Amino acid sequence: MFVIVLLSFVFILLVCNYYVHYGKIGRLINLIPGPLCYPIVGSVYVFIGSREALWKRMITVSDKYYPIYKIWAFFLPVIGIRHPDDLETILSNPKHIKKSILYDGFKPWTGTSILISEGAKWHSQRKILTPTFNFNILQRFVEIFDKESKNMIKSLENAEGTVVKNLSPFMSEHTLNALCETAMGISLKDLGEFQQQYLKAVRRMGELFVYRTKRQWLHSNWIFSLTPKGREQAKILKILHGFTERIIAERKLYHEQTNGQYLKSLDNDTSAEEDGAKMIGTRRKGLAMLDLLIAASREGLMTDLEIRQEVDTIMFEGHDTTASSLCFILALLAEHKAIQDRVRNEVNIAMQENEDKLTMKFLHQLSYLERCIKEALRLHNALFLISRICGEDVKLQSYLVPAGTTLLIDINKVHKDPNFWPNPEIFDPDRFLPDRIRNRHPYSYVPFSAGPRNCIGQRYAMLQMKMMVASLIHHFYLEPVDYIKDVRLQVDLVVHPHPLRVRFVPVLQK
Repeated sequence: MFVIVLLSFVFILLVCNYYVHYGKIGRLINLIPGPLCYPIVGSVYVFIGSREALWKRMITVSDKYYPIYKIWAFFLPVIGIRHPDDLETILSNPKHIKKSILYDGFKPWTGTSILISEGAKWHSQRKILTPTFNFNILQRFVEIFDKESKNMIKSLENAEGTVVKNLSPFMSEHTLNALCETAMGISLKDLGEFQQQYLKAVRRMGELFVYRTKRQWLHSNWIFSLTPKGREQAKILKILHGFTERIIAERKLYHEQTNGQYLKSLDNDTSAEEDGAKMIGTRRKGLAMLDLLIAASREGLMTDLEIRQEVDTIMFEGHDTTASSLCFILALLAEHKAIQDRVRNEVNIAMQENEDKLTMKFLHQLSYLERCIKEALRLHNALFLISRICGEDVKLQSYLVPAGTTLLIDINKVHKDPNFWPNPEIFDPDRFLPDRIRNRHPYSYVPFSAGPRNCIGQRYAMLQMKMMVASLIHHFYLEPVDYIKDVRLQVDLVVHPHPLRVRFVPVLQK
């Protein structure tokens, strides 16, 4: 009996395989080159292995079948693209803004936040959050970036002399601090132990995300919840959600103590904000993203759950991706002494001209440092992958890709395409001089995605990175302990170098 059932099951799978691969859609997909495809399982073997092996295999497949390839994950076709013309076709068209199934691993953590929502809900979320990152608000944030940079410098100076740091945990701590004070309007001074628990939980959640994504073809969310890793994820989510719920509760308490005056005057009146500070005896609190969400909830535009989901999203995206990017930036400067010295000279001159006041004006003067950051993001972009669903039939590289097909965009390979980037592995900040940018394909460089669904916080991230790097370079010489070419690059929610250590040598001692 068992054998009959098994044979019947295999027969059904083979019939499904024939229908999917040799139907109209399957025939179109199979015209596109790609790795060997087996019956039923397709090319799913490509996703098997450790996170380091997965990273290397993705690079190999992308290079071998440049500029477009297909992979069958059981009965689901996935198309990989990396030519700027194709990126422009997809990313610039609002019909292709829907995120793919690969983002489903975020749902237990962030729900249907702006990261993965679609349609009217996504437009509403974008409208609510966009004012957080306008120029006037970012000017206020610069003060906090400066303060957190000073805390970072102080922590290094307290070590008295040369100190070696593993960059990933070091930068994560300080980007999280800055994010909470800017986007959330609270300080983490009283949440030290919870902060460390949160950072560890984020990293483990990333590891589970890869595990779950590679196996989501095999079981449902309900089945995953019963596995040991499913139960571990539940414990981690309790930490992550508990941390953000505490942050939201503290900010709501502030508005209760100020009778909501601040929320009524978000746009241009600071009097309520100042009065509120007097009422509770604290420093003046600047506009925060969280305030916009709380205000929206009072108007019936968001629920408490939706607030938490948006906070969970910005907490992850706002600190982890920036921290990973800073790791690569600092390591590259450590490995290239002449470029580091040129950055230091620019920073020192700007500080003298601004009388050591690290303001928005100061940051705008650091044009060479900005080119270094852009070049580092080209070489090592933390958000290495974008995935979309074709909203309609679309022609890519002479192949017709049917509506509903999953698309993968490998950002790091786009950024290292020798057809658009001569000597792509060389760290050369002058690639971003105005005259060299002018004739370059606009979609050959997309560190923050592009089009209507680009990163809403990209200006925030650039300002924070400029401030932190400038402060470190002014106070310390950077020397490599580990070289990027030798470190393990692990794929989880973002690309993390592990470990990547830099030696900080006080400037006055050298």
